[in-house]
Amino acid sequence: MRRVVVTGLGAITPLGVGIRRTWARLIAGDCGITSTAHLEPQERWRELPSRVAGMIPRGRKEEGGWQASEWLNKGDERRMATFTQFAIAATEMALQDANWRPSTQQEKETTGVCLGSGIGNLEELYNTSITYEKTGYKKVSPLFVPQLLINLGAGHISMKYGLQGPNHATTTACTTGAHAIGDASRFIAFGDADVMVAGGSESCIHPLALAGFSRSKSLATLYNDDPSSSSRPFDRDRCGFVIGEGTGVVVLEELEHARARGANIYAEVRGYGCSGDAHHMTAPLENGHGALLAMKRALKHAGIPPRDVDYINAHATSTPLGDAAENAAIQSLMLGEDGVDTASSVTVSSTKGAVGHLLGAAGAIEAIFSILATKENIMPPTRNLHGLEAGFNFNYIPGQAQERRIGVSLSNSFGFGGTNACLAFSKCR
Repeated sequence: MRRVVVTGLGAITPLGVGIRRTWARLIAGDCGITSTAHLEPQERWRELPSRVAGMIPRGRKEEGGWQASEWLNKGDERRMATFTQFAIAATEMALQDANWRPSTQQEKETTGVCLGSGIGNLEELYNTSITYEKTGYKKVSPLFVPQLLINLGAGHISMKYGLQGPNHATTTACTTGAHAIGDASRFIAFGDADVMVAGGSESCIHPLALAGFSRSKSLATLYNDDPSSSSRPFDRDRCGFVIGEGTGVVVLEELEHARARGANIYAEVRGYGCSGDAHHMTAPLENGHGALLAMKRALKHAGIPPRDVDYINAHATSTPLGDAAENAAIQSLMLGEDGVDTASSVTVSSTKGAVGHLLGAAGAIEAIFSILATKENIMPPTRNLHGLEAGFNFNYIPGQAQERRIGVSLSNSFGFGGTNACLAFSKCR
């Protein structure tokens, strides 16, 4: 199969608009999680047990903020759901970073899109449902269904840039972004495209979303007065995840295609593994077997033994059960066959303490963090890690980023329904 590399990155996160701003703040140990108590309608937000979220800062893009008008004209802004608006902007950043603007018919036919979302346009669904109940059929917008469909993120990207290669969307809960990148890499590896725009996008900071996750006992509720301390991956005082919004987009490219045009190569996509827990709607297997299968399959695809993995960007959302299950899976992988001798030599971090859990965008933005760690030989820290439970014996990079040569990194993503994915990246030889 053909080799696949990463040549462009784009991101919008609670740490700011643009991957360089996000990455610099992440490495510095900053946090983008804030209180929701000031949002309108205040009575709806304040009645929720979890009142923190990773929200994209609003403002001018030169200051790291988001304004749709700086990226879209009024007609497009009206037609697109917010998650699609984010995706369009991140795609523009990624294509600019890759210096790839397909112009010939051949280039357009061999460039595709694979982008998804976990929840999509919840706010429009909520508002239209209320409008329909109150006023009936004639007040339903003709844009309602196009704004609701998750594949319209990929569709609008395709239309804006004239991309006629594979047009694909994933929606696999919190594994969406990783599946999108993995699936896109296979389109290239199997010869269906030379270039793919891939990633995940999410915009669901809405009281109904937080109400639903709160009722399922998923969200952090103990740190409403201290938002920056609320997401605590691997910490013994973790109590649930913090919902976040944002987008991560990468440009993937066939290696020789990238070399022929002198593209900057961040890393190579070496492996992609998927699995299912076949266990429970929301809870992982306690021993992390599904996660272990995904990691093993990614490394098998890559032809890399566990002992050669230098860094793992964990899914670790800050839930008591989820973090423990992933920790068990990593232990089985890294201390098992062809692994390392001591737990202390295994290096793992979760970046959700800084940005929250971006749901359908999480796998994409965390893949980007893994790519940059591999490219720049620096591993982002795990925020709010002050104490460990028994059995948590790795180097979790507490508090401050760590530098070392990273030849191979893994990026884990797991979702409701027991769906798991792992991406393996390496320096490009």
